[in-house]
Amino acid sequence: MIEREGRRLRVKGPITLSNITALLEAGLQQFDLELKEIDFSQVQHVDSSAVSMLLEWLRQAQSRKLQLRVVNMPDNMQSLAALYGVLELIPSSTTQPAK
Repeated sequence: MIEREGRRLRVKGPITLSNITALLEAGLQQFDLELKEIDFSQVQHVDSSAVSMLLEWLRQAQSRKLQLRVVNMPDNMQSLAALYGVLELIPSSTTQPAK
């Protein structure tokens, strides 16, 4: 599930091959100039499709001239991104999320 809270896009629940298409599209529908963050704090489970989805969101954001950062990425998602050699492509922040 995707929720919009002001400048933040919050992803909730699992991100797996079974729901990746719906999540990808739901997230893209929320992209506008006000969006600044993607928050994964309420994600419970991921597989490699989560990394693919995030990279596509970031690609789309760049093409739309959006400056997004990723916050609260789950450890297992970070591990997958590192395994695939793309972790450094993900703009992340250790500061408090935007409200």
